[in-house]
Amino acid sequence: MKIYHNKRCRKSRETLEILNSKNVDFKIIEYLYNPPSLIEIKQLLKLLNISAIDLIRKEEKLYKEKYKQKKFTEDQWIQIMHSNPILIQRPIVVKDNEAIIGRPPLNVLDLLK
Repeated sequence: MKIYHNKRCRKSRETLEILNSKNVDFKIIEYLYNPPSLIEIKQLLKLLNISAIDLIRKEEKLYKEKYKQKKFTEDQWIQIMHSNPILIQRPIVVKDNEAIIGRPPLNVLDLLK
């Protein structure tokens, strides 16, 4: 299991607490410091079964200032997220061939069944 984590995010910290409380093995990926590659983002989108725009944090200041109401292709959004990982929804938890966004944090329990 792995969690794409931002330690400054309350939802991400709460999801991490749930994982810790369940005594599961997982790897923490601090994606702001170690952004996922283009291929990793594509894999996450596939596992989440969403489009790139659905993985964008639309309340983020950078999105509002630079990207809101602009049209980009799927690949362009993926490149934007790779270059600006702050725009990626968080946390993302991956287990085998499944992934969830921990909003709300209790979503992670679906992966632990």
